[in-house]
Amino acid sequence: MKKFKSIELFAGAGGLALGLEQAGFEHIGLVEIDRYACETLSINRPEWNILCEDVEEVSQRDLEKEFHIKKGELDLLSGGAPCQSFSYAGKRLGIEDVRGTMFYHYATFLHKLQPKMFLFENVRGLLSHDKGKTYRTILDIFEDEGYKIFYKILNAWDFGVPQKRERLITVGIRKDLYSKTFFEYPKPYSYKPLLKDIKLDCNPNSEQCAKYSETKAKIFSLVPPGGCWRDIDPEIAKEYMKSCWNMEGGRTGILRRISLDEPSLTVLTNPGMKQTDRCHPLEVRPFSYRENARFQTFPDDWIFCGKLSDKYRQVGNAVPVNLAKEIGKQIIKSLERGI
Repeated sequence: MKKFKSIELFAGAGGLALGLEQAGFEHIGLVEIDRYACETLSINRPEWNILCEDVEEVSQRDLEKEFHIKKGELDLLSGGAPCQSFSYAGKRLGIEDVRGTMFYHYATFLHKLQPKMFLFENVRGLLSHDKGKTYRTILDIFEDEGYKIFYKILNAWDFGVPQKRERLITVGIRKDLYSKTFFEYPKPYSYKPLLKDIKLDCNPNSEQCAKYSETKAKIFSLVPPGGCWRDIDPEIAKEYMKSCWNMEGGRTGILRRISLDEPSLTVLTNPGMKQTDRCHPLEVRPFSYRENARFQTFPDDWIFCGKLSDKYRQVGNAVPVNLAKEIGKQIIKSLERGI
């Protein structure tokens, strides 16, 4: 079977890269600046060509020479650039509109290498940021670079991931290939997994799991699985929530204890934030970083490097592996049709 070649930017701990590998891609380069994430990538896939550098510096080099591939030959450019706010003056300056942002470096790779397809992953909030102007600018640049664009919000829970996690998935096909192929998003699975389907740790140690303070643990012990602050004595909840008590909205993320009969909420980078608590259903503690990794569909033999906080951050920032695999399989179908 033909191995399709890809380059990934902002690779993190490898959730997207691993899923694309499982789909059938061969990574000829991954760029990531965080040293612990680079160690994670290296220890799990020593054969990958990992550039532990600032993507800004890499993007300014001769990319054809750097990755030993000619312009137009790369099958896929993937990654999820952090998209800081930038203004859109309506002058259609193209790639110059976003100079100085992290997206600019993704766009530079796209401009210099002209891959057959690209995958751009980001938070769903990008779609509405600045009343849609930010994402409209990004789409204009993709189109100006010669791509037919597809975009859709996908929930990882629909694709074998035991977690509610919505992501904006943007896919592009180079216009000279679009007459020969098309792209379809993956179809949802018939079964959506719950926590009861996932292996949970038993009393993990301090190297594997963050701990609650004695006071917080005592309060969480009052919350039933599937419940939150609303399910305990209002006076106790009010004392714990302090200023959050007067906030508008449901605030159901506060003192939230997940049930075995539901999926994980979106896995975050820090397990101890008051407004986004996720307590274990069987034990009074946060989920361990390894449990979070399972919610992201990382295999248990995928090693994460760094301190405990680094591991939580890497897992929380990752693309769910199984979601990436299903998108990757659809991209390969597009590429096979276009050959």
